[in-house]
Amino acid sequence: MPTDRFEGFADRKGAFFAALAKHQDREWFAAHKAEYEEGWAKPLGALLAEAREAVDDLYPDFELGDAKVFRIHRDVRFAADKSPYKTHAGGLVPLGHAKVALDVSAALYVQVGKESFAAAGMYGMGPEALARYRAAVADEKRGKEIEKIVLGLVKKGFSLDSMETLKKVPRGFEPDHPRAELLKRKGLIVMFPKLEPAELVSRKILTTIVKHAKAAAPFVRWVAGVAEGR
Repeated sequence: MPTDRFEGFADRKGAFFAALAKHQDREWFAAHKAEYEEGWAKPLGALLAEAREAVDDLYPDFELGDAKVFRIHRDVRFAADKSPYKTHAGGLVPLGHAKVALDVSAALYVQVGKESFAAAGMYGMGPEALARYRAAVADEKRGKEIEKIVLGLVKKGFSLDSMETLKKVPRGFEPDHPRAELLKRKGLIVMFPKLEPAELVSRKILTTIVKHAKAAAPFVRWVAGVAEGR
């Protein structure tokens, strides 16, 4: 990943991505690729690399992987929408060095473009990780741990999200379980408080994101730990 100091993104409104949304063709992107690389992809890599260093000490029982910026090309093999390019730049700091996949937790995920936000946790879980997660949520001691962590983050302006949320509590658990809302989720992340567009063009956004990533670290460690069976 780039080791350059993060100094901000190209602009606060994501003008490049607004234009890309209207010009979803390879010729246009090729002509404007440098604008994407210099204004968004490289700064995002630098931001993630600096943030990784800032939060590394908060994960003594995990090894953080290298910061990763995702490809801007969409996987359209099974999609109805065949637009070739994403209208954002996204990347993360994973826990571990495994290939980024469904069961990989993120100490930090950042997306900038037409929609900008940051988050942390495990967005989706495979069957084994999900079974361990549900057992931990239902457990009196461990369940209360994550409940307390979540309530503390919500008070600070964070919110929960996941790849999928069931309408009902999964089979095998009481419908009126005190942590029913957590049991319904098939992944668990916290969305950071809303990012201010004005901060995107300076190091202020790095300071803000690191602050929130540090607050979210106990949450991520809990989720990653139970998903891995620790």
